Order: sequence, then C-alpha cells, then structure tokens
Amino acid sequence: MEAFARSAPEWTYKATHALSFCCPRCGASSRQATKVWLNRYAPVMTENYERKWQEFYTCECEQVWWAWSCDRPN
Repeated sequence: MEAFARSAPEWTYKATHALSFCCPRCGASSRQATKVWLNRYAPVMTENYERKWQEFYTCECEQVWWAWSCDRPN
C-alpha cells in the first residue's frame, strides 16, 4: 500500500470530500478501505496552531473519498 508515498497516487485525483469520516456512497469506515494515502507532506495549520492533513481512501464499493485527519473518530 502506498499510504506514506511522497506524491499523490493518481487514484486520489477523483476523490470526493466526505463530510463524515466514512465513505459518502455506502457509509463504510476507513478501516474497510482497499487503498489509503495520507497527505502528511502538506499539512494545514488550524486556528489553534495544530496540524491537520488530508487522508484519501478507496472504498470496497470503489468510491474514492477524502477527509481531514482531525475528523477521524477516536
């Protein structure tokens, strides 16, 4: 899996922003993803000076989605 690759894999280019931290099509969790890429090389600073980054997933239903790392449930 290419989770920590420095550059974005091509499959991430068609990702949809998920407002909840799950697949926007079928509701599956990120743990059920078949592919993962974490954009740790381009963090964004929040108003509280904390870092967040985009996490990209390909679901079992083939939906490609992303969400902010800070939105991941504990």
